Amino acid sequence: MSTGADLDPIDRVKSFLDNHGYKGEIKISHETIFTVEDAAKAVGAPAEHILKTLVLLADEEPVLALMSGPNKVDLKKIKQRLCVRKVKMASPDFVYTYSGYRIGGVPPIGYVEKIPAFLDEDLFQYDLVWAAAGTDHAFFPISPEELMAIAAGEKADIKK
Repeated sequence: MSTGADLDPIDRVKSFLDNHGYKGEIKISHETIFTVEDAAKAVGAPAEHILKTLVLLADEEPVLALMSGPNKVDLKKIKQRLCVRKVKMASPDFVYTYSGYRIGGVPPIGYVEKIPAFLDEDLFQYDLVWAAAGTDHAFFPISPEELMAIAAGEKADIKK
C-alpha cells in the first residue's frame, strides 16, 4: 500500500483537513516534542488537552485510540468493543511503514485507508484539543466533535 510517505507529512495532514472543511491552522513548534508535557508547553495548553494518537493492532488490523494526554488506553476495553481475540500496541516500525508517520507526530486523521478510531470520552470535556499534524513539531487545534466527524470515529470509554 502506498502511504504517501514521500510527501511532506505536514502537507498530507493539511490537505486532509482542508478537504474535510477544517478552518483552523497548523502550528509549528521549534521544539522537538517527546512527551505530552512537552506538547502541552509548546502549545500553551494543559496536558489533558493534548491528544495522543495510538495505533493499535486488533487481530493484526490497525485501529486508532485517540486519548487525552495523561490517560492510558485499556486494551481489554478495545478488545471487547471490537469483539476480537487480541489487541496490542503497534510497533514504531509498523506505524511508520503503514502510515508514513513517525511516533511523536502520528495524527488522528490523514490515512490512505479508513481506520476505525475510538475517541477517549474524556476529550469531550474540552472545547479544543491539540493533535499532532504529521511530525513531532506540528500540531493543530480541533474540537473533539469536529475530530470525531472528520475521523469518522466513535466516542468511547477506552481509558484504564
